[in-house]
Amino acid sequence: MPSLDNNTEAFLELVRAGLWEKEARFSQFGRVDYEEVMRLAEEQLVDGLITAGLEHVVDVKVPKEVLLQFIGQSLQLEQRNTAMNKFIVEIVDKMRVAGIYTLLVKGQGIAQCYEKPLWRSSGDVDLLLSNDNYEKAKDFLLPLSSSQKREEQYSKHLGLSIGEWYVEIHGSLRSGLSESVDREIDRAQRDVFYGGNVRSWENGNVQVFLPGVDDDVFFVFTHFIKHFYKEGLGLRQVCDWCRLLWTYRDKVDVRLLETRLRKAGLMREWKGFAAMAVEYLGMPVEAMPFYDLRFKVKGLRLVNLILSGYSGNRYRETLRIVRIYPWNTLKFLPGILYHLNWMKIKERLLGRKS
Repeated sequence: MPSLDNNTEAFLELVRAGLWEKEARFSQFGRVDYEEVMRLAEEQLVDGLITAGLEHVVDVKVPKEVLLQFIGQSLQLEQRNTAMNKFIVEIVDKMRVAGIYTLLVKGQGIAQCYEKPLWRSSGDVDLLLSNDNYEKAKDFLLPLSSSQKREEQYSKHLGLSIGEWYVEIHGSLRSGLSESVDREIDRAQRDVFYGGNVRSWENGNVQVFLPGVDDDVFFVFTHFIKHFYKEGLGLRQVCDWCRLLWTYRDKVDVRLLETRLRKAGLMREWKGFAAMAVEYLGMPVEAMPFYDLRFKVKGLRLVNLILSGYSGNRYRETLRIVRIYPWNTLKFLPGILYHLNWMKIKERLLGRKS
């Protein structure tokens, strides 16, 4: 199994320093190719973390031009995130006035768990809604959009371009991997909407609601596991999970999390990524449930997979993933390659709406 080269080790040292506001030491890596570090940062969408990490290098002098380039990129991130936060205020407020109640998931909500929220690379605006509000949101937002993607019926997901932003509305966060995974996601979603388990973020003068901690931890993990198996996974998504767990380390219901992971059949995936987070991303072990040193080798394989240009090509990448998780890859194979899911099939055959 290939080890990590010096440039990759230096890159991860900066990720750790940026994630946890700790010292970074470069002398142990010899000569560092900063262009390669920058390439990895851009590819993995962690430019802001690397900028923060460079501020903590204590044993070598980082070239000024490198620092200035990263700082410039991070200032651009600040501007984009500030504008996106303003857009979220506007769209959430407009929807609320129209009687449509929504939660923000992933993205800017998770950004608030970082030391420098405005330095997290932003993506789309993701909104999670109950069944009724999802239908209302479609009617409300479609006239505001310049283009739309085809709606995914099973996952109740519609993407819309509104101004300069891409908005995804979700009536469900299902993965499509298997019935067992999606059943647990549905249960967590019911906990949010019918159990009232939410938290909030004061974004300017508007209260933006987010899923409760236990549900959000499960949503974030199952979302990036879907990407891992089906679409391609980037380091930023794993970093988001780490910061969420760290920020709410004293509030996570570990027993509930274990029950959900075991019912979904995802405990081995959790332990593999937990080992990656602790051993290679510097995650404090006390904040990582179910860390197991025996999964360290899987953690290294996951790092190598993600940083080696993992594209999510369903056929080629599945062959690489099967070496890490052979049994679950086979179990999820119909969902990975053919989008088959027994829950989806039963709903179509029985004509049921979920």
